Amino acid sequence: MSLWFHAGESISGRTAAVVFWVFVLFAAGWLSTRRPRLGIALLALLAVGFSGWWWSIKPRLDRSWAPDVARTVTGSATGDVVTLLNVRDFRWTSESEADERWDWRKYDLSKLVETDLVLSYWGIDAIAHTLVSFGFSDGRRVVFSVEIRRERDEVFSSIAGFFKVYELALIASEESDILYLRTNMRGEDTYLYPLALPPEAMRALFLRYVETGNKLAREPAFYNTLTANCTTVIFDLAQLIEPGLPTDWRILLSGYLPGYLIDQNVLVSKLPEPELRRQAAISALARAAPNDAPYSNVIRGSPK
Repeated sequence: MSLWFHAGESISGRTAAVVFWVFVLFAAGWLSTRRPRLGIALLALLAVGFSGWWWSIKPRLDRSWAPDVARTVTGSATGDVVTLLNVRDFRWTSESEADERWDWRKYDLSKLVETDLVLSYWGIDAIAHTLVSFGFSDGRRVVFSVEIRRERDEVFSSIAGFFKVYELALIASEESDILYLRTNMRGEDTYLYPLALPPEAMRALFLRYVETGNKLAREPAFYNTLTANCTTVIFDLAQLIEPGLPTDWRILLSGYLPGYLIDQNVLVSKLPEPELRRQAAISALARAAPNDAPYSNVIRGSPK
């Protein structure tokens, strides 16, 4: 699988690489039955060579990125005021096309009053994309999202995500960009869950996102479908704030994350999960609203 995803663009080239590698392995295995020492030595040499090649594949910052992940967020803090660079504020006209705009924003953490977890489903119930939105008393909001940093014309594959194909990106965005894309353009089923976090925890989580963005801008990292995805990164950040937070299979199967959050008593609403899910649904609200309605108010049931 590693060879398949890294042996060039053409299907024929990939197929040739895989077939050749399998042939060499079988040949070494056959040789080990005839001349065991030589065969085992050859297998060991192949293993070392393959491992060396695998570890030589490094993440990069200088690829030709898709427009929506062309820039990643960085930031700095002076007292309570955090300045974010490269905040995405696209105006989407279709699922893949937008009027592109990147901007900088200042946020006063003394005015941070809300933190919402957003889950967006596009296929099976077990998997959802996870985003975190921060709200301020002045009405401003910003969403952080751990994304696959795709190259231009590159299509996401969850299988490829195991094999160092995609870099990891941290995007900061307006809700009217990154959530609107999911609810209105892609037609995903999206849910918003307000979190019951004390002010110091909200502040700490916000600053952890900023630190993570700065680190990824200096030291690129690979996305991994299982160990370094949108949900596991959030969990890692949360554990830095609350070290006793237990691990759970629902962190990997992020579609079931609301049940985990209920068990940890970190949601504002205390409704049973089925009722909570109905209350959290925002896609129908977003699609029914006029285009000029304030998006963040609409998805929270207050269109004015």
